[in-house]
Amino acid sequence: MITAVIIAGGVGKRMGQSIPKQFIMINNKPIIIYTLESFEHHPLVDRILVVCKSGWEETLQGYIKEFGIQKVEWIIEGGKIGQESINKGVQFLKDYSDAEDTIIIHDGIRPLVDELVLSDVIVKCQEYGNAVTSLPYNEQIFIKDTEKTTTSYIDRNTIKRVSTPQAYKYGSLLSSYNRAVEENIGMTDSSYTNTMMVELGETLHFAAGSDKNIKLTTTDDLELFKAYLKMND
Repeated sequence: MITAVIIAGGVGKRMGQSIPKQFIMINNKPIIIYTLESFEHHPLVDRILVVCKSGWEETLQGYIKEFGIQKVEWIIEGGKIGQESINKGVQFLKDYSDAEDTIIIHDGIRPLVDELVLSDVIVKCQEYGNAVTSLPYNEQIFIKDTEKTTTSYIDRNTIKRVSTPQAYKYGSLLSSYNRAVEENIGMTDSSYTNTMMVELGETLHFAAGSDKNIKLTTTDDLELFKAYLKMND
């Protein structure tokens, strides 16, 4: 069984909008629906769990019905930070998942999920036990000495950008979150499943990525998203 856990519990302060950014309308469709459609249309994805911002569950349910999303089986309330929301989703699935099930974790505000990227993360997870979407890093990374100076850099050939979708076998994912909560490892507001796994000593496996898989954080990102949609018309 392949289950997608879509994290849509954020507020989006940097977007400067009066509503959570996942519910901002673009071409008469909320961003979260674009995201869900990528998983809805992928033949390997069996079902979807959405971890939603508290108070917006009914709104989301209405959009799911309006736009004909069939694979969403559950909508649950999110947490105060992203890691808490993911953990809520992982714990919720205890009664519905086997240890060998593949669980995909994805940001609700990454609406341009390429089918090949999603396929690769699933296949790699089933082969290796986990997989994280990745891309080479093409900019130069310098380490701060002070706020205004630097004398060292990181070789960009030694690093990769990692985002979502990510996929994990459910048994490993559940035990990892249980340990992380118990030992307070990797559960900060800047952590994610992948960073937590590394802090717990896990080896992660790279899967394919795409530059179009942008995270909608600022109004500039919205304009870029609109441009991509126009290109695909």
